[in-house]
Amino acid sequence: LMDQLTFEAGAFYLLDRGYLDFARLYRIHQSLAFFVTRAKSNFQFRRLCSHRVDKSRGLQCDQTIGLTGPHVRKDYLQPLRRIRYFDPEHQQRLVFLTNNFLLPALTITELYRCRWQVELFFRWIKQHLRIKAFYGTSLNAVRTQIWVALSVYVLMAIVKKRLQLDHSLYTMLQILSVRLFEKTPILQAFSSIDATEQELTATKQLNLFD
Repeated sequence: LMDQLTFEAGAFYLLDRGYLDFARLYRIHQSLAFFVTRAKSNFQFRRLCSHRVDKSRGLQCDQTIGLTGPHVRKDYLQPLRRIRYFDPEHQQRLVFLTNNFLLPALTITELYRCRWQVELFFRWIKQHLRIKAFYGTSLNAVRTQIWVALSVYVLMAIVKKRLQLDHSLYTMLQILSVRLFEKTPILQAFSSIDATEQELTATKQLNLFD
């Protein structure tokens, strides 16, 4: 998919290390855009120079490096910036690569943290919103379906709070999906939620002789 993107000059592209392809990263660099990605453990490089870092902020090194791998050094012809950072929250050492030499090293790490927040948001969408498939693939279609699913989730949260229900939003959404076309007062639908839960569980059981 990266080959289909038109990179915007001055923009930052935050990439997981699964996308560590130096030929494609060099295309971002040639577009006058910036990237931040994580280095793999077997990453081969040589240090050209080092820069001072504030180790009290979790930074361990800020280096200008050159690629030494037999193939990758032909794919990316310019020096790179390598930043090593220790994340105290997760007790993890992270190594970042970027073509931006102007921003402070700590800002580069914070940019990648922002990318992680986006990933957590999409994981939340998968876990909480009832989106099994997209009905359209255009930008407007995807946005519309996500906004509708979010609106339903928020409405159910309001119902849960006003009716003071102890059941999870996931269970309430299950009940709503079963009784979507029934003409039942909403308070009555959720007051018998225990019986409906048993009914939902029973319908999921396979019939051995079917």
